Amino acid sequence: MAPSPTRRTRSSTTPAADGPSVPGARSPAGMSRGCTLWSEPPEESAATMTEERNVVILGSGPAGFTAALYAGRADLEPLVLKGVDAGGQLMLTTEVENYPGFPDGILGPELMEAMEKQAERFGAELLHQAATRVDLSERPFRVWAGGQEWRARTLIVATGASAKWLGVPGEERLRGRGVSACATCDGFFFRDRELVVVGGGDSAMEEAIFLTRFASKVTIVHRRDRFRASKIMQDRALANPKISVIWDTVVEEILGDGQVTGVRLRNVKSGEVREFPTDGVFVAIGHTPNTQLFEGQLELDGGYIVVQEPTTRTSVPGVFAAGDVVDRIYRQAVTAAGMGCKAAIDAERFLQEEGR
Repeated sequence: MAPSPTRRTRSSTTPAADGPSVPGARSPAGMSRGCTLWSEPPEESAATMTEERNVVILGSGPAGFTAALYAGRADLEPLVLKGVDAGGQLMLTTEVENYPGFPDGILGPELMEAMEKQAERFGAELLHQAATRVDLSERPFRVWAGGQEWRARTLIVATGASAKWLGVPGEERLRGRGVSACATCDGFFFRDRELVVVGGGDSAMEEAIFLTRFASKVTIVHRRDRFRASKIMQDRALANPKISVIWDTVVEEILGDGQVTGVRLRNVKSGEVREFPTDGVFVAIGHTPNTQLFEGQLELDGGYIVVQEPTTRTSVPGVFAAGDVVDRIYRQAVTAAGMGCKAAIDAERFLQEEGR
C-alpha cells in the first residue's frame, strides 16, 4: 500500500515548460552564452518556510519527469525542483528519432513538454527552481531552493549533465562571442558563416548537421583518425556536402578580439601547427555530471553517482539517482527514463518498508 501523501502547507504555481528559445535578430557577438543544464541561481535569502515531502526530485529531464510520473501515480505527491534551465539535454536537441512511440520523430522540447504535462496530471508539483544546497546527513533530508527549505523523506537525484569545454586559451574569453556548446541555441546567429565543430561522437555529428541549416561550411575537428559516433550519424555527416573533416587534430587556442576569428590547430601525429579561419566554434566533446551538490555526501566515481545495481539506491539510504548523473555508458533519453521509473519505484518501496 502506498504511503499516505503529505498535506501541502502552501500553494505553488507551476510555470509552463521551457520551449526552445527563439533568437532575436542579433549578430553572433550577441548570441546566448550557451545552455546550462543544471545551474545554480544567485544565493537565495534565508529560508522562510519548511515543508516535508515524501519524495523530492531534483532535475527535470527524462529521468526526473519519469520519476515524477511514477511517484505521482503512487500517490506520493512528489515535488520536482526543475532547475534553472528545465528539461535536460533534450531541450538542446532538434529532432528525436529514437524515442519509442514517435515513428516520425519529435522535437526534443516538445517531448519534454509532454513528459512534464503527464507528470503534472498525476499530482507532481513542479517548481522552476534549482537546489542550491542539500544536507544528507540525516532524514528527513534537507534541501534548500528558492528561499525555502524543504524536508524530503526520500530524494531522487536526476540533475543531468553539463557540457565539457576544451580548456584552451580564448575559449572562456570568447564564450558567447562565437564559442558555444549548443547549436540549437546559437546556430541561428551564424547564417552564411563558416564554423568549426570539435568532437567525434554522436553529439558532434548532430551539432554539425544541424549547423548546416545556417552555415555555409562546417568543419569537424577530431583528435583521432576515425569517429566514435554511431555509423548512421557518421554516414549522415560525411554525406553532407557542407561538412568536411580535419582528422588527427586538436584545437590549441581560439583566436579573436571580441569575436572569434579562427582557431590554432595542432596535428597530433606530425606536430604541425597552423591557424584556421572560422567565425564560430561549437564544442561537442561530452558532458560532466551535475553532482557538485553531493560531493562528500554521496559516493561518487569520476563525478558520477554510484548506485547499487540493479537498483538506483545510492550510498545514503533513502537517496536514489537516475539518468546522466549515473550513466556514463548509454546516455540515452530512453535509458534515463527507465532509470527514473526505477528510482520512483525504489523510493516507494523504501517508504513502504518504513510503514509510511
